[in-house]
Amino acid sequence: MATLYTEQSNNVWKTWALMSAFLVIVIGLGYVFARVYGNPNILYFFVAFSLIMNITSYWFSDKIALSLAKAHPATREQYFDFYTIVENLAITAGLPMPKIYVIEDPSPNAFATGRNKNHAVVAVTTGLLSIMNKSELEGVVAHEMSHIGNKDMLVSTVAVVLVGFVAIVSDMMMRMSIFGGHRDNDRGSGLLMIIGIVVAILAPIAATLIQLGISRKREYLADASGALLTRYPEGLASALEKISQYGRPMQSQSGAIAHLYIANPLGSGKFRKSVGSLFSTHPPVEERIKRLRGSL
Repeated sequence: MATLYTEQSNNVWKTWALMSAFLVIVIGLGYVFARVYGNPNILYFFVAFSLIMNITSYWFSDKIALSLAKAHPATREQYFDFYTIVENLAITAGLPMPKIYVIEDPSPNAFATGRNKNHAVVAVTTGLLSIMNKSELEGVVAHEMSHIGNKDMLVSTVAVVLVGFVAIVSDMMMRMSIFGGHRDNDRGSGLLMIIGIVVAILAPIAATLIQLGISRKREYLADASGALLTRYPEGLASALEKISQYGRPMQSQSGAIAHLYIANPLGSGKFRKSVGSLFSTHPPVEERIKRLRGSL
């Protein structure tokens, strides 16, 4: 039977698996490029670049995510209620006090990031702080603290950088396939063009699938863990209702970190719902609320 401890171990394993798969894929792409262009230096470049990106994704993914979110540090004096709630829940959960950040945006949302519990960050929007009462804010913060305790954000933040790099490689391949076919071997140039076009088409789909795979189950688990932490599931359930009712997307958001947020920062309009939940980075809010209230 799975427990929170086995989930934590699974997340650490998934992080290393994700980074290893990324390394293999990028080296494979480098090998294809080197063969098509007849230049082994291309393979050496891809190997070095993939290693650098793996190191970057592990050590600096939290800073990259905060930069993409345009978050700024929050002090105790500025945001006393938010600060004390995070402090109290950290003590309750037996976790170090994370750094806290605020995003200037009217859309209510929040996320956790960082490579481990000793280097964790909880960020919320000004919109969330303005519409939540104390129990609702506690529910949201407990959800994010659970991501830290469950080691979810390690997988999520590493994916931010790796998925972004896949997009960069895709763009490079497309440009090289169109403008870089200077080799006399027309067959090789044609093969490169085909590879570039295929990868450019598939890369966004692959990036979305990665985000889906690491997000949905993690959100359900964090909801349940957060409810256990506060002993008041209704607080988070009510907060999710308010967030879903707002509906409008964040003014400044990046699709690369959409899966980090407690709710989809791209909004929940009618078109998005009509497409269905299959391609959403988050499980349906209605189902999350139902599960929380079913535990009362």
